[in-house]
Amino acid sequence: MAKTNNKDKKGVLKTIEVVGNALPHPAIIFVILSVAVVIISYIVSLIGTQVTYYDAKQAADVTIGAENLFSAAGLRYIFNSATSNFTGFAPLGTVLVAMLGVGVAEWSGLISTALKKLLTNVPARLLTAVVVFSGIMSNVASDAGYVVVIPLGAIMFAGAGRHPIAGLAAAFAGVSAGFSANLLIGTLDPLLGGITNAALEAAGSTVQVLPTANYYFMVASTFLLTFLGTIVTEKIVEKNLGAYHGDFEPNKEKITDIENRGLRNAGISLLIFAVIMLILTVPENALLKAPNADGDLVITEFLSKGLIFMILLVFMIPGYVYGKTVGKIKNTNDLVESMTDAMKSMGGYLVLAFFAAQFVSYFGKSNLGTILSVKGAEFLEGIGFTGLPLILGFIVISAFLNLFMGSASAKWAIMAPIFVPMMMRLGLSPELTQAAYRIGDSTTNIISPLMSYFAMIVVFAKKYDKESGIGTIIATMVPYTLVFLAGWVVMMIIWYVANLPLGPGAFIHI
Repeated sequence: MAKTNNKDKKGVLKTIEVVGNALPHPAIIFVILSVAVVIISYIVSLIGTQVTYYDAKQAADVTIGAENLFSAAGLRYIFNSATSNFTGFAPLGTVLVAMLGVGVAEWSGLISTALKKLLTNVPARLLTAVVVFSGIMSNVASDAGYVVVIPLGAIMFAGAGRHPIAGLAAAFAGVSAGFSANLLIGTLDPLLGGITNAALEAAGSTVQVLPTANYYFMVASTFLLTFLGTIVTEKIVEKNLGAYHGDFEPNKEKITDIENRGLRNAGISLLIFAVIMLILTVPENALLKAPNADGDLVITEFLSKGLIFMILLVFMIPGYVYGKTVGKIKNTNDLVESMTDAMKSMGGYLVLAFFAAQFVSYFGKSNLGTILSVKGAEFLEGIGFTGLPLILGFIVISAFLNLFMGSASAKWAIMAPIFVPMMMRLGLSPELTQAAYRIGDSTTNIISPLMSYFAMIVVFAKKYDKESGIGTIIATMVPYTLVFLAGWVVMMIIWYVANLPLGPGAFIHI
């Protein structure tokens, strides 16, 4: 059984891990939480708690109370929705589809050989920064980083003789806690900008924000979080984890001539595929572009729905070519076996995903997350903060609410109509409000079991340490949350005091 040397772990983080891992299996925890949601929904509905807010997506005032799941209608929902909750669980399809391609690349030996090649060219002192930075940059592909970068981060650390869970944590921090940072405009930028504009329009304002509204701030954030993530990984996380004594043994043999030829052929196939995808996506009339509401051909639908299938092909095609070159894949039976082998390893995740999906569904159906968000927004509005204290308080509230309501767009659709007009009245730009929200919305992703991919991270960790659990992940990730939040807040203070532009034509004050 895999063990981690815990003698160096002390204090609060050790307590979090011990308490967390002493809890039942994560699947059973989700069962318990589901029962708790049912009971709490009954209590809150009995009290008669209601909230009214302007929903930017619906462009209308909405009044809701808690949906009582401890009722005949609730019981019907629990039974009738169980299958659709599971099959409709967002991370499920994303993970399984991507893993089909990753399975081919892993089974054929491409990933192992490519990482050996990479590790011989990446200076050891830069490995952590490369992993964190890669995680942050993967956000341009939305959720793809969760199923690609995070497991690769663990493998890269193991290959370098370092603790694989530290590599997993570094990648997880980049992908999830740094979700809003990037050097490129991603899918989240126009999504949040659209909700901000809807809130402005509802408030009678003619001001509009662009998808690039936070671009300068997020570019700077990319370098800040890469630096902080590297420091936390090397100075805190790896020291807390101690030496690795697990069962995972990376392949340390030298790369042979035929493996080098396989890498070359795989690279050529990947280049050809990349050219084909560019032809399908970049030209004005590209086949994968679809008309938007205005009739313009855009790539948005592909980025939100088709990208995961492309990732499958990104791994499957080079993996197959590599396997054919080195002789690991001789026929189509071997190709199917490679994908089947990948699915075998996902059995534990499927069980966990079923119960996680029920809990997430019940929590959404009960309206408890929305009620908590609105009450939190009303609290912040009522305490009378202005200027910089208001922005900092807003960041903290956003980070807290993110623990209970993971969807960035759903939370922003509730909070934007309240805070964007309110802060505009105080002279603060909507671009600033949106940037502050993105800080809070990102930093606590990695310590919330409600985050859609959290269950998957637990499964990944168990590959390297069978004794790890929810407590291990939360205890490992807490330093990233605290340091990222503190660093981002300091940067926001500097940005505010210096009145720096947040993006092209986007400033702190209006």
